[in-house]
Amino acid sequence: MPAPPPPSTAVPRRRWQNRLSPTLVRDRCYTRSFQAAGLRPAAVPLPDGAVVHIWLPPTAATGATPLHPVLLLHGFGASATWQWAPFLRPLLAAGLAPYVPDLVFFGASASPSADRSPAYQANCIAAAMAALPSAPQRYAVIGVSYGGFVAYHLAHAFPAAVERLVLVAAGVCLEEADLAAGLFAVEDIAEAASLLLPQRPEDLRRLVGLTFCRPPRFMPSCFIRDYIRVMCTENVKEKTELLYALINGRKLSDLPKISQQTLIIWGEQDRVFPLELGLRLKRHLGDTSELIVVKNAGHAINREKPAELCRHIMNYIADPSVKYRDDRKGSWKNVIKRFAGSSLRKVDSSRPLL
Repeated sequence: MPAPPPPSTAVPRRRWQNRLSPTLVRDRCYTRSFQAAGLRPAAVPLPDGAVVHIWLPPTAATGATPLHPVLLLHGFGASATWQWAPFLRPLLAAGLAPYVPDLVFFGASASPSADRSPAYQANCIAAAMAALPSAPQRYAVIGVSYGGFVAYHLAHAFPAAVERLVLVAAGVCLEEADLAAGLFAVEDIAEAASLLLPQRPEDLRRLVGLTFCRPPRFMPSCFIRDYIRVMCTENVKEKTELLYALINGRKLSDLPKISQQTLIIWGEQDRVFPLELGLRLKRHLGDTSELIVVKNAGHAINREKPAELCRHIMNYIADPSVKYRDDRKGSWKNVIKRFAGSSLRKVDSSRPLL
């Protein structure tokens, strides 16, 4: 009679990986910072079977009416807690009430729908906000990168709900033709997906190098593999489809204009969505928008310049009666003059990603 197989070590190994994972430790710290700021999680089921996970401000938990409701939409890189944790206490201290959802297929939000468009994401977020017991009638929306695409669709589809808009490094004026034109460091969507959804340490290192103006010099391989295992292996198929739906057939001529006052914030050294897209968006929206260019910052403005970004957001949202202007920054017209004679086509690793 053959000997029984040895007991599997997969479960104990996974348990120890989780206990020793620096990525999971940081994830728990971000979650605790949300809780310490007074925010509470809620899962909002939608009629189509989708579930939107959203963090509610302290005022919403107690039933009081928030002074300035603000909807914070994260980017493609991680869940809501990772991108918005450093902003909570300053926003609350300024009298803002942050509502912070996970977009569908990120964090704890999910959907059985086959729709991968930013418009579907916007519909889910709007439906989740409307379903809250103490839902605000109107709110400002801040979207970072991919969250800015969703925020733009939200403002267009639900103008009665969206009071004003802040778009941070959100390349909503991107066209599919820009890939072939050489505006980015990738030639097609598949290559973009391999970098934005890294499965190998070398891909993540390249992504960090393109995302940050001053990327960290020391990135141990053990930490990189741990981050990929924890943060980059869930819903890869669905997120890849989100990218295809975002870029396939995209034309600026199809992008509707929105009526809300809009603040556009861009990193001067952004190599993911180059500054040209910010200038293009300013021209598209015209007088209803303002463009702020942050020096010494790349695409990850929320990581490299959190205090400055938070100040811009608070100044803009705090007084909805006036258009935003920061005297310490040059006007967008000066930025256009500054970049007008420069070539937008880059080469090799210095080319912006997407």
